Amino acid sequence: MKLLCDHDRLREGLALVNGIIPTKATRQALENVNLVAKDGALELVGTDLEVALRLSIDDVKVGEPGTTLVPGRVCADFVRDLTGDTVSLESGGDTKLVVSSGSARGELPASDPEEFPIVERFEDKGALTIQGGTFGKLIARTSFAAAKEQGRYAMHGILILVEDERLRMVATDGRRLAVSSVPIASDGGPPRRAIVPTKALQAFQRVITDPLEQVQLQFSDSQLGLRTKRAEVFARLIDGEFPRYQAVVPTETSHLLEADAESLAKNLKLVSNVTTTDARAVRLSLSTGSLELFGRSAASGQASAQMEADFKGEDCDIAFNPDFLMEGLRHCESDVVRLEFNDRTSPGKFTLGEEYVYVVMPITVDI
Repeated sequence: MKLLCDHDRLREGLALVNGIIPTKATRQALENVNLVAKDGALELVGTDLEVALRLSIDDVKVGEPGTTLVPGRVCADFVRDLTGDTVSLESGGDTKLVVSSGSARGELPASDPEEFPIVERFEDKGALTIQGGTFGKLIARTSFAAAKEQGRYAMHGILILVEDERLRMVATDGRRLAVSSVPIASDGGPPRRAIVPTKALQAFQRVITDPLEQVQLQFSDSQLGLRTKRAEVFARLIDGEFPRYQAVVPTETSHLLEADAESLAKNLKLVSNVTTTDARAVRLSLSTGSLELFGRSAASGQASAQMEADFKGEDCDIAFNPDFLMEGLRHCESDVVRLEFNDRTSPGKFTLGEEYVYVVMPITVDI
């Protein structure tokens, strides 16, 4: 293998692939990036067996086509710190890859590419098309609510549903739930349903660099594939039963609050400063035209803030984990946030944008 490649594009590509490559793996080959030079392009391939990424760099001067396997992080770090505009990659037999730019030169250990797992190619048949920015927005709207702690395995992924000409994403950790959907062109096929690891969808998000680009999604029984102009990403699906999220979203409520989203976020942050890990709760006291936020802890004291808000219903209190609310408000796409609930023990339904709902379970201890 012998080629000359643009430094910035190679550096960026290696950084993306290294977002997939594990730092420690049971198979050493998985800690490597597979480099494939052919037809004026360089392919970078990495996988952890759950997520696989194939990224193509075009306009590469390929002197000799070939394939080699080199340590992913070492290669990415070395290329990152080169200062030249172009980088030369040249195989030195079967045991090393020479990486050079200007006066700088490195020799990286190379392995047999046959040791690397086979990463399949994206198939066009049955693929759905969606605008890249729209798909990325759905991921951002929901992924923060997926489970991060040990527990039900299915909650560590995001449920993707395609039915009734809509694509919907749902994420939950058992204490909160984010649901968002967008219209999608129907291909006349059956409904699709998949639980995709959060890490995989974040990898999907990273390879979408043009929000206007049309990207393709391919569902199968065991994986979900995404293709952009320069990349293909494959995610192995989570096998499990996702919670019945429809039962959690309130359909009828007796209390309605509408408040300025930015002001609410600032006041939540202010009041939450006095709460602690053991007492991480902020009380919302609602009355006509007013919202008061209150927090306290034995170690840090107490704090309150009052703001104007539109409220319909009987005067009442409800308390939430402020971190959950602030994280949801960071993704709010409307100037006004809407909160609906029935009583202090029932879930709060926050509307953060069009077809975008965030449900948070309240904290029922007295504050």
